[in-house]
Amino acid sequence: MQAVSRRQARCACALLLATIGVAIQAQDQRKPDFTSRVELVTTDVVVRDNNGQFIADLKKEDFEVLEDGVPQKLVSFSLTHGGRSYNIAAPPPAPVAEGILLPPSRPATDAAGRIFLIFVDDLHLDFRNTGRIRDLFKKISDELVHEGDMFGIVSTGPSSISIDLTYDRRRLTEALKKISGSALAPKDILDVPEGSQGPPEVRHRAHVAFSTAGDMMRQLEQVHNRRKAFIYVSNGYDLDPFSKTRAKNELERYGMLRDNVDNSNGDANNQQDPNDPALRGKGNQWAFADLVGELAELTRAAVRANTTIYTIDPRGLRVLADLTGGIAVINQNDFTKALKRIDQETSDYYVVGYYSTNPDPTKRRRQIEVKVTRPGANVWHRTSYTLKKPNEPR
Repeated sequence: MQAVSRRQARCACALLLATIGVAIQAQDQRKPDFTSRVELVTTDVVVRDNNGQFIADLKKEDFEVLEDGVPQKLVSFSLTHGGRSYNIAAPPPAPVAEGILLPPSRPATDAAGRIFLIFVDDLHLDFRNTGRIRDLFKKISDELVHEGDMFGIVSTGPSSISIDLTYDRRRLTEALKKISGSALAPKDILDVPEGSQGPPEVRHRAHVAFSTAGDMMRQLEQVHNRRKAFIYVSNGYDLDPFSKTRAKNELERYGMLRDNVDNSNGDANNQQDPNDPALRGKGNQWAFADLVGELAELTRAAVRANTTIYTIDPRGLRVLADLTGGIAVINQNDFTKALKRIDQETSDYYVVGYYSTNPDPTKRRRQIEVKVTRPGANVWHRTSYTLKKPNEPR
């Protein structure tokens, strides 16, 4: 069995994300270099008429944003139409505490293209599906990533893919040739004794995947006035695989262990044995709860970063797509239709931004409502976001 280091995955993630600031700065010089407790809140907004057509001629004055029912002043406003971005109004510097000096901000220029982060969770891709996943990447190159789009790719495991943000679509072909599924085989799970919280390698791999994705989301928070599309390719997470067979195997192992102990110690060992598989059920529950918590935090991080997650063949990842406004592509032989929908959703939208007037840091979850004054306009937007905890990395 091949052990996977979270450090290796994070290094690959760091190599990719180290270029985000440089690449975006070339298009958008407006972001000051400082850390502030007052952060810009942005959300992308899709406005369509009753025929489903995108309305592309709205102005900043046509939008109204409320946080927890309180009107907010819009400080940034941008339009992306047909994949081309127009920064109509860049935000002023955030309100900050006395004594902090900021460099002057410079107006952003119009920029073509979109931002795609492709996350290849090869730790949870079946080797037998390698050909199918490579076909998917060929379709991503043909149907989704166009000239002028910026994209980066990172993998979680032995495929060792780390492609910095680039406009060069030939890098997709380079990644395609390296992709290889390396999910655990049934034998890798069944033949290894369990830990106190279930199969240790299953738990570790899921933690590596969520942690690597979370690291990327925290970096994406620094990119404003862009809608970031996070393409999450994975077979999903089964935290309790082959449960009946594993339980049977563990009972057999435990029985042989008890026989050896009884033969050595007679009746002296009648105490409750912590290795008893019957006592491990709670440990498995705690392991599951821990990973569910990581999934929830990844969702919150994506919303804060104004990033939409599109999951492909995800099974257990549907919630990520549902809660960030994306779609889940499940058990499809032809990905073309789904990729065209992702292409459409990332080509036409507005991004509005404001500095929240609510100074209460204990009010972490906040509701957002966006209204448009244009009659007959139908509005889609995120409905909430969650503040970071005080000790979370910024």
